[in-house]
Amino acid sequence: MKSFYLILCAILMITFKATSQSAIVPLWPKDKMPNHVLSNEKEVRTKRDVLRIETIQEPTINIYLPSKKTATGQAMLIFPGGGYHHLSFESEGTDIAKFLNSKGIAGIVLKHRLPSSVSQIEKYNVPLIDAQRAIRIVRSNASEYNIDSNKIGIMGFSAGGHLASTLGTHFNEKVYEPIDAIDHQDARPDFMALIYPVITFTQTTKHSGSEKNLLGETIDPDLEKHFSNELQVSENTPITLLIHAADDTSVPVANSILFFNAAHDNGVEATMHIYPKGGHGFGLARNDVYLRGWTERLFDWMENLDK
Repeated sequence: MKSFYLILCAILMITFKATSQSAIVPLWPKDKMPNHVLSNEKEVRTKRDVLRIETIQEPTINIYLPSKKTATGQAMLIFPGGGYHHLSFESEGTDIAKFLNSKGIAGIVLKHRLPSSVSQIEKYNVPLIDAQRAIRIVRSNASEYNIDSNKIGIMGFSAGGHLASTLGTHFNEKVYEPIDAIDHQDARPDFMALIYPVITFTQTTKHSGSEKNLLGETIDPDLEKHFSNELQVSENTPITLLIHAADDTSVPVANSILFFNAAHDNGVEATMHIYPKGGHGFGLARNDVYLRGWTERLFDWMENLDK
């Protein structure tokens, strides 16, 4: 089975190199997916104005690369939002990846499994399991993707920001048994951008929907603290950028402030931009002349990471 997975990856890489623009790579070999139970659940895709994906059974990474001529060597692994109920896969995923490409940055979108009491044993660990595996795959294929293995960051929106901050603070946590050489790669991101992120589950400013979808209706206080990521920041947490709107009523700006303060208290370099208006879920905000400037703040920040 391992050889089959390697052959499959080789075929995908040949296709990837032939197109030199995008590819979809599975996270796990068949029958080797950790914390997985066979069920009748099927992936559901809904497309109105945006694409929403629910009940994901086969997690993947969607890889978008800039041309070699413009590539900076940086890569961003992107976690779309959706309250741990669905993934807003275009507006907070593939659209972001393509926009990053315009600046020479590789954009890699994670389609991770969502917490399910039907398809998983410990549903609260499943997003982190897939996130750790995804960054390890990217790092193990850095040369093929024309990226620097020491310039791989993560970026999350809303609940995807919670997953990003979870990976950024729990990257050393063993949440699954290694299945191949990929799993011996370092899962620590080199930098982290959190866009209107869910951070806390212990404060009144928490996003209750994300908490219930991840941890269940009956909340274990220990898990609540474990996944309140302002409490998990350490000196090893990656350098962080935070973007939020002050009028966000879904995920209050206090979430970003909590993480910023925790980073500062632990000696982690952090930058925060708070916009007066924008609400929640603004994505690239291309129709807002002022708010859309957040992407330029992101690019400025990334350009200065090594200085």
